[in-house]
Amino acid sequence: MLERWVRTLRLVIWLFALPLAQAQNAVDLQQLRADRTANEVLVSASVGFELPGVVEDALMKGIPLFFMLEADLLQERWYWSDKKVAGVQRQLRLAYQPLTRRWRVSATAAPGGDSSQGLALSQNFDSLAEAMATIKQISRWKVGELGDSEGTKYRVEFRFRLDLGQLPRPFQIGAIGQSEWDIQASGRVPLRSEGGK
Repeated sequence: MLERWVRTLRLVIWLFALPLAQAQNAVDLQQLRADRTANEVLVSASVGFELPGVVEDALMKGIPLFFMLEADLLQERWYWSDKKVAGVQRQLRLAYQPLTRRWRVSATAAPGGDSSQGLALSQNFDSLAEAMATIKQISRWKVGELGDSEGTKYRVEFRFRLDLGQLPRPFQIGAIGQSEWDIQASGRVPLRSEGGK
């Protein structure tokens, strides 16, 4: 009887702990906006999340993380599905350098993405918090160009995720199905003119 009661108690504790573990890995897409300047579409966003302990441990062991940013500019159509006008991808690589005890964030146009952006930037940071602040903040990222399209409605779909396919094979196998490695957020927002109209 006592053994049965203990098993039931363990099950109840596990059921209550499961939502808490999932809530700790929540990714929140904040302040997503798409602005149109004279002829460019620019996306800004802030992504809120904390790295789970297992992911941070992998970083400290020298395993780089790759975050994928994707944005699509869509023309809204009432008579058919929305038309994709432009799409871009950016890859952010986060790595710890044990010799210098510094963190490095490298941004490149994603493989297979639009290479016309010619993006290849790297920056060093003294702490993981500083490096993560750079990854979490996307500011005025050019998604595409629009000519004169008065009266046409557009929207931007934005996606942010940890790219598990870039991890070394043993980590890929271990990360499959584990919620700690599931870091992703997405959202959509209508296109606004630079003045806020």
